[in-house]
Amino acid sequence: MRCDRQWEGIGCPVEAIDTPALLVDFDALQRNIERMAAFGTTHGVGIRPHAKTHKTPIIAHMQIAAGAIGQCVQKVGEAEVLVAGGVADVLIANEVVGFEKLARLAALARTARITVAVDNELAAEALAEAAGAAQVTVGVVVDVDVGQGRCGVAPGQAALEFGHRVARLAGLELRGLQGYHGAIQHVHGFDARADRARKANAQLLDTAILFEADGLAIDIVTGAGTGTYAIEGVQAGMTEIQPGSYIFMDRQYREIGASGSDIYDDFEPALAVLATVMSTPTATRVVTDAGLKALSSDVGAPQLLDRPGWTYAFGGDEHGLLVGETARAPIGLGEKVRLLPSHCDTTINLYDRYHVVRGGALAAVWPIAARGRTR
Repeated sequence: MRCDRQWEGIGCPVEAIDTPALLVDFDALQRNIERMAAFGTTHGVGIRPHAKTHKTPIIAHMQIAAGAIGQCVQKVGEAEVLVAGGVADVLIANEVVGFEKLARLAALARTARITVAVDNELAAEALAEAAGAAQVTVGVVVDVDVGQGRCGVAPGQAALEFGHRVARLAGLELRGLQGYHGAIQHVHGFDARADRARKANAQLLDTAILFEADGLAIDIVTGAGTGTYAIEGVQAGMTEIQPGSYIFMDRQYREIGASGSDIYDDFEPALAVLATVMSTPTATRVVTDAGLKALSSDVGAPQLLDRPGWTYAFGGDEHGLLVGETARAPIGLGEKVRLLPSHCDTTINLYDRYHVVRGGALAAVWPIAARGRTR
């Protein structure tokens, strides 16, 4: 039996799925969602998962059903997919500039609660104009640069003054603050990561104190990610956190380490690329059908799973090389192997659909509806 089409093969064994294919372990995914939801409940912080990871309303609704307060995205196009799929509360955790994008963003506010990050007065004025033209109110959070040197206004007085200017714009509702430091998410070693995260986040929380003292809204104080959720998510003043990759995990996150462990195992790997061995030139070098077009390479190669002694290396657009100099067992022609992506977000963006598996069989096929939504 083949399992290479959405309408075929439900119930077939994983080994029958045509490759390369993006696999989701449904049970591990559900456990990861429940673990993060339990963290939010225990510590009284909202969980607003980042949909730039999963890119589908299906998983968004699984997260919301478990207790998530909404979703966040990076792009207007991602927000459009979620809202069309019934997600009612979306934070665009990024700056949006350009007449067309702002018009699309404002249109979303007719049917959903939309909030967007701002860090520039001209951009905020343009957003207010778009909101007025659409006769809607768009929420905004002041984006604070807590040290990454990307987007955001300076913390403290500069953010406070900007917040006052934004709060006066008709069509916008100032809802609070955002401070996110992406580079800290992958700092190796829990103690080093925690130290840097607390120092960075202190700038956001100190700014929130200034906002509150001046009567500005701090209903939303948002940030953190999969690498720092347990650090920033317990700090007083944080109202919500934005983890994304926790639902799947990837090689990069697994390697950053947890408290007392070299492996970051707060969550389970739930995503893999299934590949087929299509050539066996030597006993210690075989070739798969999953190369650069099947696995993102921005943070290196994936990890080969369940094959002790074998390692993966990119062999080109369509080829992956498995090298087994110390392998205890050979890998034969036509065998299937599983690869843990090095970066789940960018690997997912290479695929049209997830092959969802349970108990070793194909249980469902889910479209990745927001794939390629870069605008």
